[in-house]
Amino acid sequence: MISALESTSLRPYLLRALYEWCTDHGLTPYIAVLVDETVQVPREYVKNGEIVLNISYDATSSLKIGNDFIEFKARFAGTARDIIVPIGRVVAIYARENGQGMAFPPLDAQAGGAGEIVAPTAVQATPDPRPGMHLVGEGAESESDVLAATDRPEDEPPRPPGGGRPALKRVK
Repeated sequence: MISALESTSLRPYLLRALYEWCTDHGLTPYIAVLVDETVQVPREYVKNGEIVLNISYDATSSLKIGNDFIEFKARFAGTARDIIVPIGRVVAIYARENGQGMAFPPLDAQAGGAGEIVAPTAVQATPDPRPGMHLVGEGAESESDVLAATDRPEDEPPRPPGGGRPALKRVK
């Protein structure tokens, strides 16, 4: 049996799932990346050690979200660039239109590796400053741990019965 530390990181699978969710719903997937020497992006667009990249079908060419890297070609100011981002440097994926997505704990610079979190903990339900996102650790022990990460913040209004978002119903 494979231990949790020997298994492949959950992060690339969640990134692929959320990318697919965005594209299936006509939303624009963006990723936030902590930039270091392992990240190949145009440095002139990096602000405070972070870059946000549009990874939609329209903005990229040859997009591949692998278990170790996200690779694609994109244009910046009209110039085609090869982009290579180690999975472990991605700290969030979200939809531009509504901010819904998922944030991940940043890696310890000493950890290295592709997507491993230093001292993984159970799911962290700490809200991220970006709307609709919560930090989720990769060491969730049970389904209840995962569900705890989706709890709504205290200042968010309650949802209508039956889940989902409030909707306007036209009556004729």
